[in-house]
Amino acid sequence: MKYFLVGFMGCGKTTWGRKLAAKLGYEFIDLDHALEAKAGMSIAEYFSSFGEDAFRQLESDVLKQTEYPENVVVSTGGGLPCFFDHMQWMNTNGQTLYIKLSPKTLADRLENSKTVRPVLQGKKGEELVEFITGKLAEREDYYLQASHIVDGIDLSVEKLEAAIEA
Repeated sequence: MKYFLVGFMGCGKTTWGRKLAAKLGYEFIDLDHALEAKAGMSIAEYFSSFGEDAFRQLESDVLKQTEYPENVVVSTGGGLPCFFDHMQWMNTNGQTLYIKLSPKTLADRLENSKTVRPVLQGKKGEELVEFITGKLAEREDYYLQASHIVDGIDLSVEKLEAAIEA
C-alpha cells in the first residue's frame, strides 16, 4: 500500500512518515528531498530562481513520475495537494492521511523549527498565526479530501496506524 501524508508545513509529515514507515516495515520517501535531488538545488533556491509556477510543475512531475515501491509512506510538501489534480491522483494511487493542527499550534512549531522556510521569513507571533490561518483557509478544502484525517495533537504511530486501518 502507498500512504501519502499531507498537511500544512510544520505538522510533522516527515517525522511521522518516517516513524509510520518503520513501524509498518515500509520504505519512506520525502518528496521534498526527491524534488531537491531532481532540481540539484534546495526548494528555496529553485523557487527564487524559477518562480512558483515552475516549482509547482516540477513538484507535479516528481509526484507523478517517482517510481514508488509497493509498500511506501510518502511525505509531501504542504502546498502539493492544492495544485493540479494531486489529491485525486494520490487518492487513486494510494491512501492519503491529513495531519490536522490549529494555526496557533503550527505557528508555535514553525517558530521553534530549525528548518529554513523562506515564505515565513520575518513572520512571528500573531503575524505568523494570521499568515497560517489565511493559508489554511485556502488549502483546507484540499486537505479534507484525504482518505484519513488525524489530529496532530498528541499524535503517535499507533494513532496513525489505527487511522489507516479504520
